[in-house]
Amino acid sequence: MKNTTMPKAVVSWSSGKDCAFALHQVRTEGRVEVVGLLTTLNEENDRIAMHGVRKELLQMQLKALDLPAEMVMLPMPCDDESYRQRVGLAVERLRERGVQQVVFGDLFLEDIRQYREEQMQGSGLDPVFPLWQRDTGQLCRDMVNSGLQAVVTCVDQRVLSAEYLGRRYDHQFLDDLPADIDPCGENGEFHTLVTAGPMFSQPIAVQIGEKIFRDDFAFIDVRPVGD
Repeated sequence: MKNTTMPKAVVSWSSGKDCAFALHQVRTEGRVEVVGLLTTLNEENDRIAMHGVRKELLQMQLKALDLPAEMVMLPMPCDDESYRQRVGLAVERLRERGVQQVVFGDLFLEDIRQYREEQMQGSGLDPVFPLWQRDTGQLCRDMVNSGLQAVVTCVDQRVLSAEYLGRRYDHQFLDDLPADIDPCGENGEFHTLVTAGPMFSQPIAVQIGEKIFRDDFAFIDVRPVGD
């Protein structure tokens, strides 16, 4: 009799739209059983690395996803050796729990994919890229049309104005983006926090706080409503 057991997988989670839509994609395809998330946080301020999202919002996402998370606490600044060591320990714990794959939301950057593959090599976990090389001009519209809702939490001021911070990731936002900006922000032009979508059982209510400027990047402090 054929074994139809699906491999167990976790999603590499940044709190943003790409990883959320990658989760939705693999769930829709039904090829893996998603059993959790793998995410990194800054241990100094308890926020998701790079996106600057509060841990409280991550916990609200986990509740709406009905998934646990393996949280890796990183120092700030974090050198490559520390990153590899701490993430490597988390990956080992996941493997011991029977996880076989890690799902990534990467779209087209070959060097990033190669880095992921090298990171997973010898770990016992296979990297999976369900959105790889999908046309981002169409993918961004597919995300919005699916019901996914997100807030822009970070921009690289070298290429995109801080005026885009706090905006909803919707068709109007996409229409307003400069022509040289990837509509999924795959080159790091901006990052998002997902607040609703087909991968969530319920939306997350948030409010927009102050803008924070750090070197070339600008962030906006998104908080749970009532916080």
